[in-house]
Amino acid sequence: MIKVQNLTKRYAGQTAIQDLNFEVGKGEIMGFLGPNGAGKSTTMRILSSFMPPTSGRASVAGFDIFEQSLQARAHLGYMPENVPLYNDMRVTEYLDYRAALKGVPHRRVAERVGDVKELCGLKEVEKKLIGALSKGYRQRVGLADALVHEPDLLILDEPTSGLDPNQIRQVRDLIKNLGKQHTILLSTHILPEVEMTCSRVIIINKGKIEACDTPENLLGRIRTAGGVSVEAKVGSDNGTEELKKIPGVRDVTASADGEWEIFALRVEAETDVREEVFRLASQRHWTLRELSQRKATLEDVFVEITHPDEA
Repeated sequence: MIKVQNLTKRYAGQTAIQDLNFEVGKGEIMGFLGPNGAGKSTTMRILSSFMPPTSGRASVAGFDIFEQSLQARAHLGYMPENVPLYNDMRVTEYLDYRAALKGVPHRRVAERVGDVKELCGLKEVEKKLIGALSKGYRQRVGLADALVHEPDLLILDEPTSGLDPNQIRQVRDLIKNLGKQHTILLSTHILPEVEMTCSRVIIINKGKIEACDTPENLLGRIRTAGGVSVEAKVGSDNGTEELKKIPGVRDVTASADGEWEIFALRVEAETDVREEVFRLASQRHWTLRELSQRKATLEDVFVEITHPDEA
């Protein structure tokens, strides 16, 4: 569905992305991850024909995004991070207008607009002015706009940006359902969502792709196995320094909960230090409240790839 070859974008004195190569197959939900400024939005804007690359090629549904721009756009729906909407239009009026702009046949406009309002949960606000809507509903209007012409591909740039936890859950469930019928390229900073929804993940850093694989395979590649959580009363001891002495412990961070010290241990791959921690606690007469192992997450993968000094 998407094919990218040696895609590069340079601005004056700065390279935003360099020699990107990847493919997204039909029916995939691909996570597109990276720190701020890594080149995610630039890549998405190029794929959506909003800006040209400096060099390289990209195609959507077999159509070159610039030489065959209209055909490519007919197959994709793009939702940018900050959705541009007309605040003085009502929801239904706006979606009717957008459907017409996107070439939906006149006889099908009402049907398609009704379908996307139902799908995106907009029926109860369909007559309201967009300027009076909450951020959550505005995001839904943007998603409905991206869907109204029945695209094969959805490109979603931070679709849950600025939403509260309940709204994030609603949008996540909606994206899961959309993945049954559409190919999706999804950029987000909420990594648990990626683990739950994406079949593959691209991690981009400083304009270059650092990894492209399934979440499971990425977890198997990193050096960090996860960590151990310790909650204890350590008296006058320096618990952080004592725990760092245990073989296999790479780093220790500490916080407090009243009299209790909470230690987060980052450990070497395939290393279980809980027995050593328990032995240390017994020797130093610490009172243990919790000693548990935390498995590696996609967040650990992200940190290790994009900030290796912190991993």
